[in-house]
Amino acid sequence: MPEPAKKPVSAFAKKPKTQEAEEGSCVVFEAETEKSEAKVKWQCNSKDIASSNKYAITAAGNKHSLTIKDITMEDANVYAVIAGGSKVKFELRVASKPEVPAEAPAGEPGKADQAPVPPPAASTQGETSAPTPDAHPAEDAHHPDTRQDLTGLFTEKPQCGEVTVGENITFVAKVNADSLLKKPSVKWFKGKWMDLASKCGKHLQLKETYDRNTKVYTFEMQIVAAKPNFAGGYRCEVSSKDKFDSCNFDLAVHEARAPEGLDIRAAFRRTSTDGKDDSGELDFSALLKKRESIKPAHMNTDPDVDVWDILSHAPPSEFEKIAFQYGITDLRGMLKRLKKMKKEEKKSEAFLKKLDPAYQVLKGHKIKLGVEVANEDVEVKWLKNGQEIQKSGSKYIFECVGNMRYLTINHCSLADDAAYTCVIGEEKCTTELFVKEPPVTIVKNLEDQMVMKGERVELECEVSEEGANVKWEKDGVELTRDESLKYRFKKDGCKHVLIINEATKEDGGHYKVKTNGGESVAELLVQEKELEIYQSIADLTVKAKDQAVFKCEVSDENVKGTWYKNGVEVKPNARTNISHIGRIHKLTIDEVKPEDEGDYTFVPDGYAFNLSAKLNFLEVKIDFVPRQDPPKIHLDCMGRTSDSTIIVVAGNKLRLDVPITGDPSPTVIWTKGEKVITEGDGRVHVESTKGHCIFTIEGAERQDEGIYSVVVRNPAGEDTADISVKVVDVPDPPQAPKILSVGEDSCIVQWEPPLFNGGDPIIGYVVERKKLRSYRWMRLNFDPYPETTFEARRMIEGMAYEMRVYAVNNIGMSHHSPASQPFVPVAPTSEPIGLHVEDISDTSITLKWRAPERIGAAKLEGYGVEYCKEGTDEWIPANQGLTERSSMTIKNLTTGDKLLFRVRAYNMAGPSSPAVLAQPVTIREIMQRPKIWLPRNLRQTLIKKVGETVNIMIPFQGKPRPKVTWSKDGEPLEPSIASVRNSDFDSILFIRKTERKHSGQYDLTVQIENVEDTAKVMLQIVDLPGPPQVLKIVDVWGFNVALEWKQPKDNGNCEISGYTVQKADKKTMEWFTVHDHYRRTHCVASDLIMGNEYIFRVFSINLVGLSLEPLTTKDSVFIQKSGIDYKSPAYREHDFSEAPKFTHPLVNRSIIAGYNATLSCAVRGIPKPKVTWYKNKMDISNEAKYRMLSKQGILTLEIRKPCPFDGGVYMCKAVNDKGEDVVECKLEVRPQIAKEEKKEAQ
Repeated sequence: MPEPAKKPVSAFAKKPKTQEAEEGSCVVFEAETEKSEAKVKWQCNSKDIASSNKYAITAAGNKHSLTIKDITMEDANVYAVIAGGSKVKFELRVASKPEVPAEAPAGEPGKADQAPVPPPAASTQGETSAPTPDAHPAEDAHHPDTRQDLTGLFTEKPQCGEVTVGENITFVAKVNADSLLKKPSVKWFKGKWMDLASKCGKHLQLKETYDRNTKVYTFEMQIVAAKPNFAGGYRCEVSSKDKFDSCNFDLAVHEARAPEGLDIRAAFRRTSTDGKDDSGELDFSALLKKRESIKPAHMNTDPDVDVWDILSHAPPSEFEKIAFQYGITDLRGMLKRLKKMKKEEKKSEAFLKKLDPAYQVLKGHKIKLGVEVANEDVEVKWLKNGQEIQKSGSKYIFECVGNMRYLTINHCSLADDAAYTCVIGEEKCTTELFVKEPPVTIVKNLEDQMVMKGERVELECEVSEEGANVKWEKDGVELTRDESLKYRFKKDGCKHVLIINEATKEDGGHYKVKTNGGESVAELLVQEKELEIYQSIADLTVKAKDQAVFKCEVSDENVKGTWYKNGVEVKPNARTNISHIGRIHKLTIDEVKPEDEGDYTFVPDGYAFNLSAKLNFLEVKIDFVPRQDPPKIHLDCMGRTSDSTIIVVAGNKLRLDVPITGDPSPTVIWTKGEKVITEGDGRVHVESTKGHCIFTIEGAERQDEGIYSVVVRNPAGEDTADISVKVVDVPDPPQAPKILSVGEDSCIVQWEPPLFNGGDPIIGYVVERKKLRSYRWMRLNFDPYPETTFEARRMIEGMAYEMRVYAVNNIGMSHHSPASQPFVPVAPTSEPIGLHVEDISDTSITLKWRAPERIGAAKLEGYGVEYCKEGTDEWIPANQGLTERSSMTIKNLTTGDKLLFRVRAYNMAGPSSPAVLAQPVTIREIMQRPKIWLPRNLRQTLIKKVGETVNIMIPFQGKPRPKVTWSKDGEPLEPSIASVRNSDFDSILFIRKTERKHSGQYDLTVQIENVEDTAKVMLQIVDLPGPPQVLKIVDVWGFNVALEWKQPKDNGNCEISGYTVQKADKKTMEWFTVHDHYRRTHCVASDLIMGNEYIFRVFSINLVGLSLEPLTTKDSVFIQKSGIDYKSPAYREHDFSEAPKFTHPLVNRSIIAGYNATLSCAVRGIPKPKVTWYKNKMDISNEAKYRMLSKQGILTLEIRKPCPFDGGVYMCKAVNDKGEDVVECKLEVRPQIAKEEKKEAQ
């Protein structure tokens, strides 16, 4: 009997996705369920949502939607939709409305400093904030958090993630502020110490939000247009007063896909000179030349710079410009940090060697921290998070060895992850210790289970570490405690147990337990309970005053039932007793009377079947006859005839109570064959009473089967009867099953029927399976399966299994067969793709293909290539065995044949479906015109330096193989000049060591019969130039000397790009450069020192470099001490003035009454503009409640203890002679909530 179809993993056919919307807009989330009658529930932050003015919930068939109206910032929450056992989470992200920009001055199109809003980050696997836009959102499919809490500040930690170069990724951390006295502060680090707050800008954005309802702070770090060097380890730290917590996570950055069209095969050529393809050494130089780095167009190729290093060396007037250039918006924070950095760090007098910035140690290991002190006798103190470490126990060991001071920490735990400080007097050095927790592995895997409906289920696994966190999933959906308390999670040391108290059909499926070091999967099958009848009630024939007992036995001891007589319910009375003990139900009738005769029926409660039997009343009337009465055997009183057979189950007791009559009382003899059965206490014995002869078999066996004869005699005669007894038993076990074939998650198993069927026909078989390393067998069918071939499904691909079989007849089930040979369910691969003809000749053909799209769990063993003639169906293997390559050349074919070709991939499961060429191929070489494909870099002059190697490869095409010739400057190329290697597809010109004589034009000719194609390559070999000619001093005046020279005689076979002019004082003869890369042949050497005597020299420069020898002046020049009047030129002063412009606008704020608040913005302008603050267009400059501050262009308005009346529109206006600029914002002042109201709200 085939297994039931596998249930879908999720109850949803379409799942809602995370969306982003602006304030005041409306958003709709849609979901579709698999079943139209499914009940759907919507939640917000784990609380149910009902239809209201805010939310609109609709349902039409299997389509459901949630509409959120008039969106505000408070609606940015986590939502969920629930159907059955499936729960899908999604988010609503709310973006504030964009402010209307102020009018720009004439001629200015807009604010240049406002960067475009980046697109939302594309979430990756490591991102917990939102699912991937083009993928189905996993139902609660978050990675398990394997790090332990230190102080429990994080409610959600950033997860490891992956991203492709150029894409975006967001990391999210959440902190619950219920127990915090002040707002938590968060820092993001890359590596051990790089603070990412300084890197905010084009590629990094930090964001912070607060949910007043849940009192949860959400901190986001968004990486925009990721680069390869962004990969590495990151850390997030959160602190609030004396509480601190941190967690580490990793980012992996993958390279973008290489552009198509790059033929890497062309680079793998050999440097042979004999013309053979398979000789010589591989030369990859063309690959190095032709390959270009692949970078997205939008990626910034500028090297990473340290903004703080630039700021520390820049004047204060440039701070605002640098901050704008690198995207730093917190100018106040930037200035504070820069002020701290500019404090010169004094050289330590107490420490010779300080602690490293950070250390890392595995959990459970020990670490040794050491410093070197200047004074050998000095005392040191060790602090942990600012608290002194006391000398107690073996946890901390303090050592003093000469000038070295050591702190050893044994058995490191997560509590030791802290900042450690070594203090000597007023000096100290600090380091960070990071304790890395080893991955938790699963020691004992989950076991497959099969239970009946309503039974208790316990799925148990064992992990490598006590107290480790694990995550349970069902069909890919995470199981949590808030699902109607359906699931219970038990943790006992290293053991973790998932408990389901009363299993239902919906609980069937695949359950998975996950740790940060592994996972385990088990299957749970839940079957409906089917009541089995172990013993049915039998017909009875009793005499008057005897007792009649109807007894039956069912499989479930909790099932109750009702007895009926002729359709009327039987009620207990003085003579009738009804009992139910365990699985046995009895109806006992004492002192049977004629009216008790009838049909009796037992009906189990809740099941649509019954058990029936008949009660026959035997009334014996004996009339006194003085004469003798011959004996008589009354088999008809038992409801049997002389040719009927009595069937008894092996192991059961057989008792035959045969009524006999006769006067005088007859003697009774029982025989089986010729053997007489005597009275006694053996297993088979007989006994006689008045009016009855009783035959008994205790524990019937197969040898008890046969025909038994009973003979009764008295002086009046004798009577004989034969009784046939048949002993039936459970069948013998079948032979070990054989696995005929396997699939991706199934297999076909076959077995032979048992040699002995137990005397009763086989009604079917029961099949079981188990994982190879497991001890639990799982039944695959509950009803007997009548065939001897069974298809088992719902197995895990790649997992080893065993199968065994039971035979079933009407008596019961046999012992199990021996287990089958272990097997692994694997599916054949999909067919190879892209099969095409690469090349063809008169006797051969070259085929190429690509690997299958789906390979599966089994390793790909190779490919089989076959061909057949058109019109036949006989496929001939192209080679013996399999080939691992994705191409093959089939040789020795007959010219003119039309052949079909196919390729199949092979793995453990066998061959895949074939990939077949669509049309037959005629084996005949196709004429092809010669064509030279000259590479792009050879279309211009190829320049090489003297002594370098030249390796030119030019591909071409043409069939049959063309004739290839090279020439230089119109003359045939001599072998002494260059080496040439030709193949069927390309030609290589190779010069091992170039000289100037190798320069010239090289022509390549490819010819087939009278058709040819040519290409030319210009090769220029360059060398260092010679020195200039005729260097002379033209004029001398003041501190200046005019020089003049001629171009060198030898320019090195390339253009002279310039000259280097140097001077030297004859006293020291040290040369100094006056002009470098000077392009003219005359110059003036200025700023000479009077009283000194100078000589000059000139070098020539070309593409290769400086000439080996310079040209030096023959005469020297003496600078006279005569005074010279210098008249400075007049310059027009530049006007630096500009109109005021706000570089950072005011931001809308919502504050609480009674707490000081500030509004900040930044402005620039020359001359310094006059700043005026307005509230609701009223000047507040003279208001005592407000305090105006201005520092380096940063404007701050401080509002002291605001009240609700201070809310409104605030405007800042900057004015100077060049113009004016205005910026404004809205301020909302919320009243304080009294403590009593807080308690009521909680």
